[in-house]
Amino acid sequence: MPAERIPYALPHRTHDRMRERADALLTEMNGRRSCRYFSDRPVPRDIIQRAVAVANTAPSGANRQPWRFVAVDDSVMKREIRAAAEIEERESYDHRMPAEWLEALEPIGTDANKPFLEIAPWLVIVFRIDWEWHKGDRVKNYYPIESVGLATGFFLMACHQIGLATLTHTPSPMGFLRDIAGGGPNEKPFLLIPVGYPADDCTVPRLPKKTVEQVLQWNRPT
Repeated sequence: MPAERIPYALPHRTHDRMRERADALLTEMNGRRSCRYFSDRPVPRDIIQRAVAVANTAPSGANRQPWRFVAVDDSVMKREIRAAAEIEERESYDHRMPAEWLEALEPIGTDANKPFLEIAPWLVIVFRIDWEWHKGDRVKNYYPIESVGLATGFFLMACHQIGLATLTHTPSPMGFLRDIAGGGPNEKPFLLIPVGYPADDCTVPRLPKKTVEQVLQWNRPT
C-alpha cells in the first residue's frame, strides 16, 4: 500500500546565500580529520544520541534503515574490544596486508597498536542489517552497504559539526564485534568509530585532498 503523501518544501534562498552557506560548510568540513590521539575527557551520552539521531535521517534502500549503532563507554568492554582488535591487526600487519597496502599506510603512520580504543570516551560500533523479521516473515533489506555508508557519513559529519573528533577504524575481520556487542545472525559489523575530543597534544599528518576539479565531471567527457 502506498504511503501517505505529505507536503515537502525547502526554505527559499538566493543563489548568493546558497553559495555563502556552501562555502561556510566547506570551510567547516575541511577541518575534519581522522583522529588517533584522543583525550579521555567525558562526552555526555545525550550528545552521542543526538549524533546518531542525525545519522538516522540518512536515506536508505526502500527506507529500511538497515543499521544499528552500539555506543560503548564501559571501560571493560572497551578493553575487550581493543584486545580483540589488536589481535586481528597484528595478524593483518604481519601476514595479511600486501606490501602495496603497507606502503600506502606509511604517510599515516599506523600500526597494530590501538590505544585510542580504550582512551576515547566512546566507541560507536555500526552494524549493517541484511535482513529482518517482519510479521513472522524474513524480509530482505535492499542496498544495505550503500545505506549504512550514507548513515555513517551523516554520523561523522554530525560529530564534527557538534565538536567531536572521530576515526573510521576497520579491524579486519570484525566478527569479534558481533560477539562482544551482541549482534544477531543478520547483522555484520560495518565500522568501529572512536568518538571524543582530540588530546591536547594531538597531531595529524599533513595530507592533501584531491581538488574538486579532480573528482567532478560535468556531463559527458570531452
